[in-house]
Amino acid sequence: MKRDLRSIQDLTAAEIEEVFALAIDLKAKTKRREEHHLLRGRVLAMVFEKPSLRTRVTFETGMVQLGGHAIYLQPSDIGLGKRESVYDAAMCMARWVDLIMARTFAQKTVDDLAAYADVPVINGLSDIEHPCQILADALTLRERWGSLRGRRIAWVGDGNNVCHSWILLAARLGMHMAIATPEGFEPQGEILERTQTDAVETGSEIRVLRDPREAVAGAEAVFTDTWASMGQESEAEGRRRIFTPYQVNRDLLARAKEGALVLHCLPAHRGEEITDEVMDGPQSVVFDEAENRLHAQKAVMVFLAQRSRR
Repeated sequence: MKRDLRSIQDLTAAEIEEVFALAIDLKAKTKRREEHHLLRGRVLAMVFEKPSLRTRVTFETGMVQLGGHAIYLQPSDIGLGKRESVYDAAMCMARWVDLIMARTFAQKTVDDLAAYADVPVINGLSDIEHPCQILADALTLRERWGSLRGRRIAWVGDGNNVCHSWILLAARLGMHMAIATPEGFEPQGEILERTQTDAVETGSEIRVLRDPREAVAGAEAVFTDTWASMGQESEAEGRRRIFTPYQVNRDLLARAKEGALVLHCLPAHRGEEITDEVMDGPQSVVFDEAENRLHAQKAVMVFLAQRSRR
């Protein structure tokens, strides 16, 4: 039996808390320069269809700190579904490595890798979800707040993959989330449907709104992301016109709860979805959030490796 992280919903609420606790412990050991080779001799294959600064550096660094080794596979090395089928690539990699991380365009690629490989597969980003980012985000909030249950957060901008994973996590952990998007850019209805059971159990409230001012009212944390994600470059100019009223700036942040934290998963287009004075201001935890990608992902790798048997 092996475990994967294809979606935030692959983890129970108790397991998410376990990952947080492990990440906090590993972060402390890292700060103390204390050896923590929990994956000594293990190998991680990193499959990239999209480039990324944070994903590559944090997974590769994390694996080294855990005593293992990471192999970077760029698109030309595999060509999933083109040069070689996902099935063949998964079957081969599972014979060679102990974990697979995939940063892909289609969620189906991650799901197929997980279905065919008998080693843990981690979603490093897909068009539907970005679970590693959201675990890092939530870890950043947890370090400051302790329990996340009952906290109010706001998402302003595109209802994209990062937003999707936050919706699923918020419902699972009993957080209240208000999402403000322009018409036609809402999170997928299927994602909202998947939260219903969790929301009933935890008392979570997920709202989709139009007005960003209404969304941030009373929020204890405000999230945003780029208006045009990778692969949407041709839409960038049109999206810029549509999303301009959704910029996270000083005036919008003033409508949130006093001292509300500001998060952005990066890379940021400064002056578009977020202003410099907010991103570099005292309420921003953007770079703490980026740092926590390392620690959250180390915890995920250890968690999955320890619970998986060939």
